[in-house]
Amino acid sequence: MELVSLLESASITLCGIATILWIAIGTLARIEQGEIITQKVVATLCIVSAIMLFTLHYLGGELWGSTTIARPLAVTAIIVAITGMLNIKGKDVQGETNPHQIMKMRAAERREEE
Repeated sequence: MELVSLLESASITLCGIATILWIAIGTLARIEQGEIITQKVVATLCIVSAIMLFTLHYLGGELWGSTTIARPLAVTAIIVAITGMLNIKGKDVQGETNPHQIMKMRAAERREEE
């Protein structure tokens, strides 16, 4: 039973760390290398969490009192890992202008007007 408790704690901790990094990606992405490293770390944490959650499910462990929630969370972690790696190396996948580019364009327009 000690393994199950360890898996419960470790999987929740890794998911929490991945969530915090996901939230902080805007700050960490100011340097392209920082963005790449953060995306890889988040993806790795999500994959490891998913493996732990699947193992937890098959060992009969519980998360927040539920024996059935580990598998859907593991699948969600895999999806987050895959989607998190889509914008690797600063490539614009969505085709949208980001706020930093908008600020640079506005600053360039102001300089041209002066």
